Amino acid sequence: MTFKTKEEYVAEYLREGILSGRFPRGAHLKQAEIAEELKLSITPVREAFRILEAEGYVLSETHRGVIVAPFDASATREINDLRVLLESRLVLAAMEQMTPAHHAGLARLQREFEEAEAGGDREAVRALNYRFHSYLYALARQPQTLHFVQVLWAKYPFDLINLIRGRPSRAAAEHRRLLKAVKAGDKKAAVKAVREHIEAGWRELQSHLSKQAPATLPKAPQSKTAPVE
Repeated sequence: MTFKTKEEYVAEYLREGILSGRFPRGAHLKQAEIAEELKLSITPVREAFRILEAEGYVLSETHRGVIVAPFDASATREINDLRVLLESRLVLAAMEQMTPAHHAGLARLQREFEEAEAGGDREAVRALNYRFHSYLYALARQPQTLHFVQVLWAKYPFDLINLIRGRPSRAAAEHRRLLKAVKAGDKKAAVKAVREHIEAGWRELQSHLSKQAPATLPKAPQSKTAPVE
């Protein structure tokens, strides 16, 4: 992914950190610490906070400063359906743009994901999952759709899903099915793979949370995706 400004670079760094769990939900984000870590001035960090607040990744609270926004479990079903719709759209558009170099880039990210999973590096697994999807969707060259997907990601509990026992391994297998369909140019199979990948994470999260607090989430949705021509 190409960044045009320093604040976009910082925003992407923080998005990945939030979705990977490196910056936990409810954590206080300090401008000075992030600026020092990235060897930048305070200004692009401040502007990145504004971008992320508009997207829903962070909240600005009086006396507390900027904190990572919590996810809303009650809204996850609707978010799940929207993710299926928009991410399927991005995959189909990306397939029209992909070159052998792009396929190789996705394969490399998938290898790194599986190596991190095999090594038990949970933080790396979560970060690489984010990079895999971000790389693929950016190829679609549909910045508005990608923006809406990033807003949905801000509200989705990836950090919790990827802590479920065995989930990273199952996600790796789902990625492989998606990559196989994309490489073959099979649009129907690609949309099916996207839907199954998203819904599998939803079901596992629902099961995980129901064991802790029954009725935390509604029943798993049956997402409907527009037919692929």
